[in-house]
Amino acid sequence: MGGGRLTAEDRRVIEAGLSEGLAYAAIARRLGRATSSVSREVARNGGPGAYRAEHADRADAWRRRNRPPRPAAPRPAGSGAGPDHDAYAPYGPDPDAVHAYVDKFAGLLISVGLPRTAARVLACLVTAPSGAGTSAELTRRLKVSPASVSKAVGYLEGLDVLTRKHEPGRRQDRYVIDEDVWLRAWLTSAHKNAACAAAAREGADLFGLDTPTGARLRTMYTFFAGIHRNMTGPPIAGALDDALTVLAALFHAARPLTTGELAGALGWPESRVATAVEEAAGSEPRLRLTPAQRAALDAAP
Repeated sequence: MGGGRLTAEDRRVIEAGLSEGLAYAAIARRLGRATSSVSREVARNGGPGAYRAEHADRADAWRRRNRPPRPAAPRPAGSGAGPDHDAYAPYGPDPDAVHAYVDKFAGLLISVGLPRTAARVLACLVTAPSGAGTSAELTRRLKVSPASVSKAVGYLEGLDVLTRKHEPGRRQDRYVIDEDVWLRAWLTSAHKNAACAAAAREGADLFGLDTPTGARLRTMYTFFAGIHRNMTGPPIAGALDDALTVLAALFHAARPLTTGELAGALGWPESRVATAVEEAAGSEPRLRLTPAQRAALDAAP
């Protein structure tokens, strides 16, 4: 593998590889470098969607011109690791490999939409042995301003992925990734999907299913309602009640009815009837009959 600082040509190869949708490992093979070198380079320069070779080259030159002299620090006997490495050293992995992984993790978070500093803060906290850190610790580790850390922490608090804890005797709060963080993030996402489904259903009722807008919103409702159902389990009680009501109406009529006829008889919007029918006879096992049950009923006198 090649070593040393990335050149302007290396950065153009990285930009071209990202535009082709290549993975970091494939770009690294083109360059003859370690995958971690590519992932760190992309993560520190805006992530896969924003990486530009020319900008990265200028940023690297600026960093080298403005980098403060590194203060001498005591190091463990027999180790070349610096102060940042020491925090990870007692926990097993090679410090350089840990830092490369943190950069890679942050790059992934950036690629799925997190702002750069928020992604780096989250990656640091998730991989820290204690799962926590103060503003000063994050500022020192990430080499950013306290204001940048504060803004990133506020953003992550809004996503409910970290909590702020004040410990007696400490001047600064600690930001903590606790054991329930991913469950909370999952539930937050599920609630957002439910809200999107409800808004789309309201719009479908407003415009009517016989209009292009209503049909489009109906498709949107089906998509988000399906995601919410898959995330949270069986249909909610209201949807189940509607499905049972439609089945009771069909049983009472003793003949096939169209969506419009059911909507008129029940006093519902057509989208509500369509949703109830999906719940009663959808692709997932809910209230539908098995093939054997249908065959037996068809054969009944």
